[in-house]
Amino acid sequence: MRVCAILSILLCSSPAPGGEPLRAAVASNFAGAFDALAEDFSTRTGIEIERSYGSTGKLYAQIRNGAPFDVFLAADVERPDLLEASGRAETGSRFTYAVGRLAVWSRSADDCLGALRDADSGYVAIANPELAPYGRAAGEYLAAAGIRDGLARRLVYGENVSQAFAYAASGNAIVAIVSLSHSKRPGARRRAGCVHEVPAGLHAPIEQQAVLVNPDSAAARRFLAFLKSARARALIRAAGYEVRE
Repeated sequence: MRVCAILSILLCSSPAPGGEPLRAAVASNFAGAFDALAEDFSTRTGIEIERSYGSTGKLYAQIRNGAPFDVFLAADVERPDLLEASGRAETGSRFTYAVGRLAVWSRSADDCLGALRDADSGYVAIANPELAPYGRAAGEYLAAAGIRDGLARRLVYGENVSQAFAYAASGNAIVAIVSLSHSKRPGARRRAGCVHEVPAGLHAPIEQQAVLVNPDSAAARRFLAFLKSARARALIRAAGYEVRE
């Protein structure tokens, strides 16, 4: 209770007038949740957030090359760890803000698993496993389900999980393997022909970590404190993620 009270005081203190906006690099799977978090944080503090969404791999490369971000919300543990190790992020600042799940989503099929297994049903979209942790997890799921080998000619890769979802939403792919959070967004729910939640045991846990990139940014520290608050954790859960206690 005492920690929550301290966080509340920090977050509700007067905004820094005329300050630079907080620059956040955010894994694309988390875009919907981050929009809600950013709006709530800005309303409470007066600090605006500039948001750059993309694959974890591409955002990591941009930060390594000097892109002026203040915080990085990745979709894995590996990239924040590498940034800390290389001195590009503050040592000890990273923490797990969400644990993701997978879903198979289709606009036009009424049986997601059937469409996934049917060799004649069309393309299957996943995020690029080399850039996006959700793509890597999708590959693990397909292997665990025993259908990876039969998909060689049907797989199409998006640069990130949002692009993979777009392939299925446009009808260019019959199904996409995306974040569970994507499947829960209002637009996705309205357009879905079917959704299949992938059991968590069929892929490695998708542990998503945040890290402080700019240690001189007081706004970044306030946002990371907010991200650990009960209020933020409730928003993250509502978006389809698990949070670690």
